Amino acid sequence: MFSWLSRIAAACMGPVRRYARMSKDEGGGDDGGDDVLLWSRDIGRHAAGEYSFAVVQANEVIEDHSQVETGVAATFVGVYDGHGGADASRFISDHLFLHLVRLARESGTISEDVVRNAFSATENGFLALVRRMREFKPLIAAVGSCCLVGVIWRGTLYVANVGDSRAVIGCLGRSNKIVAEQLTRDHNASVEEVRQELRSLHPDDSHIVVLKHGVWRIKGIIQVSRSIGDAYLKKPEFSVDPSVQRFRLSEPLRRPVLTAEPSLYTRVLCPQDKFLIFASDGLWEHLTNQQAVEIVHNYPRAGIARRLVKRALEEAARKREMSYADLKKLDKGIRRFFHDDITVIVIFIDHELLQESNPSIPELSIRGFTDAVMPSTFSVLDGIT
Repeated sequence: MFSWLSRIAAACMGPVRRYARMSKDEGGGDDGGDDVLLWSRDIGRHAAGEYSFAVVQANEVIEDHSQVETGVAATFVGVYDGHGGADASRFISDHLFLHLVRLARESGTISEDVVRNAFSATENGFLALVRRMREFKPLIAAVGSCCLVGVIWRGTLYVANVGDSRAVIGCLGRSNKIVAEQLTRDHNASVEEVRQELRSLHPDDSHIVVLKHGVWRIKGIIQVSRSIGDAYLKKPEFSVDPSVQRFRLSEPLRRPVLTAEPSLYTRVLCPQDKFLIFASDGLWEHLTNQQAVEIVHNYPRAGIARRLVKRALEEAARKREMSYADLKKLDKGIRRFFHDDITVIVIFIDHELLQESNPSIPELSIRGFTDAVMPSTFSVLDGIT
């Protein structure tokens, strides 16, 4: 089996190598602890409970960026699944939360408008960066990112999404059975509703969605219909050299084919709402919503995000008729042929904590995969009524 895998890897990317460096993974044992591309923060505290956080790298340069911001009165979660490079996802990680804090301070509250405007400010900022950099880095115009954000403040959950990362809530139903409810809409051309929406917005463009090698793509290029970035699919001024076949449009751009307008969802959390899963599409490619919430419900909190990532990797390996043990021996870059970068953040909700500020909660900013832990600026919400 592994000789077949070695031949595929060698043909695609070069020789398979085993890492000699220490794993980034915290913990270990039977839960993927020796996977050197898997990082996790097994358990931490936020204003309304606990969280678990894990990221696994597949690309040569990781394109998933992510963060958890904890404060005494609020919790922020961000999952940014980049494509075409990491410029956009990294930019979002550095700017979106700061825009949210600024806008919340200015308006005196958290609201859907505040979240929406934070997305808009981030999109405008990244397009301005593209405008400045494209002379010496022209393909930055083809870099983009999905963006999934969650905010819990005073018992209310705000979720916003562009792209196909997904937020799912685990709710306790009848007979204490855990039930999955998807909170976000997948902005992906594989969804019939999205294709119909695109066709209605572009009635004069017969190639707005194209079935290419069995996959629906917008203009034959990209699957997601909403993103931050992807400037060349939004404004003619950012057109990419047509000699770059991967991003070649069949005709000049007449109007934007992608948008950065997020889908928004607001929910007053109730006692039946037990936890939230925020994850990039690399998880949902291999696990259903219900499978994911059952795993979270049936296992201990500590390390649960890592467990979800491991289950997805086991399924990815099974689809290629190999074991996870063999998959873990593959180098980054080569692993992209078997699975995507995957980010998972699980937020547990302890309802007795929802309506009150908890001064014992550390105000921290945690960035996925980078081991970066810094002071957070979420204290700005403490005085907002």
